[in-house]
Amino acid sequence: MNPRTAKRLRGFGLNGLAVAVFLVAVFPVYWMVATAFKPNDEIFTTRFIPFPLAPTFDHVSRVLTKGVAGHSIWQYLANSAVVAVGTVLIGSLFALLAATAVARFRFRFRTSFLILLLIVQMVPGEALLIPLFLMVRRLGMYDQLIGLIVVNVGFTLPFAIWMLRTFVAAVPKELEEAAAIDGAGRFVTFWRVLFPLVAPGLVATSIFSFITAWNELVFALTLINDQGKYTMPVALQFFTSQRSTDWGGIMAASTLMTIPVVAFFLLVQRRMVTGLVAGAVKG
Repeated sequence: MNPRTAKRLRGFGLNGLAVAVFLVAVFPVYWMVATAFKPNDEIFTTRFIPFPLAPTFDHVSRVLTKGVAGHSIWQYLANSAVVAVGTVLIGSLFALLAATAVARFRFRFRTSFLILLLIVQMVPGEALLIPLFLMVRRLGMYDQLIGLIVVNVGFTLPFAIWMLRTFVAAVPKELEEAAAIDGAGRFVTFWRVLFPLVAPGLVATSIFSFITAWNELVFALTLINDQGKYTMPVALQFFTSQRSTDWGGIMAASTLMTIPVVAFFLLVQRRMVTGLVAGAVKG
């Protein structure tokens, strides 16, 4: 076979595989959005209906006007936003400081600390559910969004530190030394020199923290008792009862829940790609 032809066939096969993976990943999202606009007779049918034949806004309108379990859907979205944004802000601050310390300073048990971060990531959250529940209740943060934020920060922090360490290590020390020679203090050097160069990596880790906190269910269901403080993943359970499941309502609420994540991702997409490439320069 001609090498040029073989190269084209190989490229065609790789592109076809990429398209297949993309379709498999996107199809559940498409089906969710399509079902949100289908009438009930098209939802509860044995026929395969790839798109709404008679589109309706009844499910979306009902979720927006009537809410869920006596509370407005906007209240659940606001609770999720508070938890997700709080997790990103607090977690990013601690992750950046810890990553800078690990990447720039040499101290005893430094390697053990990094290994411990990986071990923490391997522990399933369900195994720590009871101890965390007791700890949050003793600290007086039970049934409070701040308690949920603290728990989410604890679970997203190890990965954020490990990832940001790579970005901090990729910044040449000579830049900080040059700033120190010019008379800049530690804080000025950190804020004016290191932070702008690590910011793309901080955006990449923020996306991980935001999505993790936004979609978290188990801790939100366990640590929050007041229905008015539930997040969106917990609110979705009210569409299911012992006798039936409101699939139209679930899909409509899930579609509304996905919009902020997509908007956040599109907002920081360019910086995320830049950050991932920059972090791959040096290990």
